[in-house]
Amino acid sequence: MLNIQDRTILTSFRRAAQAGEFLVTAEVIPPKGGDPAHMVKMAHTLKGRVHAVNVTDGSRAVLRMSSVVASAILLQNGIEPICQLACRDRNRIGLQADLMGAHALGIHNILALTGDPVKAGDHVDAKGVFDLESVRLLQMIHKLNSGVDCNEKPLIDGALDLFVGAAIDPQCGSWSGLQSRFERKLEAGAQFFQSQLITDFERLEKFMDKIATDCKKPILAGIFLLKSAKNAQFINRCVPGVQIPDFIIDRLAQAKDPLEEGMKIAAEQVQIARQLCQGVHMMAVKREDLIAPILDMAGVASVNHMVSV
Repeated sequence: MLNIQDRTILTSFRRAAQAGEFLVTAEVIPPKGGDPAHMVKMAHTLKGRVHAVNVTDGSRAVLRMSSVVASAILLQNGIEPICQLACRDRNRIGLQADLMGAHALGIHNILALTGDPVKAGDHVDAKGVFDLESVRLLQMIHKLNSGVDCNEKPLIDGALDLFVGAAIDPQCGSWSGLQSRFERKLEAGAQFFQSQLITDFERLEKFMDKIATDCKKPILAGIFLLKSAKNAQFINRCVPGVQIPDFIIDRLAQAKDPLEEGMKIAAEQVQIARQLCQGVHMMAVKREDLIAPILDMAGVASVNHMVSV
């Protein structure tokens, strides 16, 4: 009988992560409706520039197409996805069912998330599930990879092989809480980490030196394209735990072309992150086509792999 290592599926992203390459991922948002054309168009601008493309799962509790379905569509278009899966909208039965379905469709990269609170989104009267949270979801995925469900019952039709990651927030106010949460996610089986958007790179450096120094797992710093001072101020108001510094807002406000200035800021942040950790996770909401130019400005070459499995 094959052991887990014998059946490991080496996607481009997993191969690059395990080889210690500098990783680049980016994020696309599924459509709000039945037409995925714009999402696919934006994802195509990332081919050859990133190792994989994250597909969000109801980010900010806003209704969008299923992340599993959207990931399958990207895969059909030769684009390797990282499928985000949040605990907010599903109980453990639904989560396991979606994970099995994702695996069967050829989706092997998963980002395990707790999920944003319902009240943050566009269906405030909906009921959040939160049967699990991200650490317990990671533990459950480890079991599925080992060939059993969360009740230790055998998966009679085959174990899964999912390369699972987790989110981190090095700018978290509680240092001890950050360390505890990070260590629990490592112990639960996280194989890579993507951070929330980073604005305090001294804090990131401290996190890398004090907490993540011996973890031997890739950590990707979140880099967010700010399009204007107004955009930055909106994020400060509406995104919990994020604080765009005044000097960045002032820089955007004073620029003749705020979008171009935002690209320069993002490129500078990519260059800083390259000195601190093993990758960057690029976020440019509705302007994913600008990620490749930002990487060019930062001096990040094309990746060695096609963005396909």
